[in-house]
Amino acid sequence: MDDKRPKNIFVKGSIAASFIAESIQKHSDKTGIGAHSIFLGQVRSDIIDSKKVSAIEYTSYEEMALQKMQQIREAIFQKYPLTCMHVYHSIGTVAAGEICLFVFTSSAHRKVAIDACEETVERIKAELPVWGKEILEDETYKWKENK
Repeated sequence: MDDKRPKNIFVKGSIAASFIAESIQKHSDKTGIGAHSIFLGQVRSDIIDSKKVSAIEYTSYEEMALQKMQQIREAIFQKYPLTCMHVYHSIGTVAAGEICLFVFTSSAHRKVAIDACEETVERIKAELPVWGKEILEDETYKWKENK
C-alpha cells in the first residue's frame, strides 16, 4: 500500500442502510470476487443501573485512529488475499437500534473474507482509540467498556 493520507473511516451519526446497500452494489462489476463478509455493529439498548441505554455518543482521537486503522488494514492485507476492505465507524450520537460500525471484506473465496472480517472487527474493538459514552434514558451516562 502507498503512504498516502489514511482513508477517513468516520461517519457522522449512524450508518444508513442505503449507504451499506450502495457499498455492496458498487462491487457487482468486480467479477473476480466470490465472497463478501459483512459485519454490522448495532447500538444495543442495554440496562445499566436499572436504566436503558438510549444512545451512544462516540468520540475519537481521529488522527491517531486513522493511522491505527491504516496499520490494521495493511496487516490484514498482508495476512489475507483480499480484493478489498471497507471500514466505517460512527462519530457522534447513534441511537439504540442504529448501525455504528460497518466492516466489509471481499475476496475470491468465502473463508478468507470471513476470517479477515472477523479479525478486522476484533482489532478495531481492541486497538482503535474510539470511546463510547452510553447515554441513559434519564440523560445520565456511563463510559462504555468493551468486553
